[in-house]
Order: sequence, then structure tokens, then C-alpha cells
Amino acid sequence: MLDEQALQEKARRLAAGDNGEWKPSGRNDLAPVAEQVDPSLRDPKLVEKPRSVRHWFRLLSWCLIVLSIIAFLVAMWVPNMPMWAIITICAVFTVGVISLFFVGGSYKENPRLDSYGTAV
Repeated sequence: MLDEQALQEKARRLAAGDNGEWKPSGRNDLAPVAEQVDPSLRDPKLVEKPRSVRHWFRLLSWCLIVLSIIAFLVAMWVPNMPMWAIITICAVFTVGVISLFFVGGSYKENPRLDSYGTAV
């Protein structure tokens, strides 16, 4: 069974072009990445308040998605739900998802990515 650290070390060796047998060096190559990103939710980049119009629209998009999911769950249990209500719920969900493509932000703003764009 392989663990994540062994896979990352193998990927680093392959990228460096070293195809020989691996021998432990005693150093920790993952320390700089671990210092950059706090795995808990206390990371200030993850819990910041919306400060721009783009952030407010992103928050609104996620609220629309969550509210439409709740409405879908309620609609499943309501007998004889009118068709206009189901269409409205679907439209709200669609608007929420499509709007994320416009206000989602770039990969450079994501604190969960390292310098190569890999999820940490």
C-alpha cells in the first residue's frame, strides 16, 4: 500500500529525471508547501469576508445553489407540485451554477493550490 508522501516523492524524482532506486535523504521536501497552506479552516485566505462586488456575486451564486437544492428536496416530498414551481427551482439552480463560471475567480486566487496548480 502506497501513501501520499511516497507518491509525491516518486513524482518529484520522475520530474527531476532520477530513475534510480530511491534512498531516504532525511530531509523534508514538503515543508515549504505545508507552511504556505494551513489545512484547517482557520486559514485567513479561506475565511475572509467578501470585500468586492465579485465576491458578493460569488456568495450570492452559492446561496442560490444551496437554496435551490433545499427546494428540490422539499419538492420531492410535496405531492402534486405545480410545474411552474419545478421549472422555477430548475431555473434558479441553473442561474446559480452558470454564474459561478463568470464570478468563480482564477486558479491563482485559490489558496488550496500549490505553485504548480496541484490541489494541496
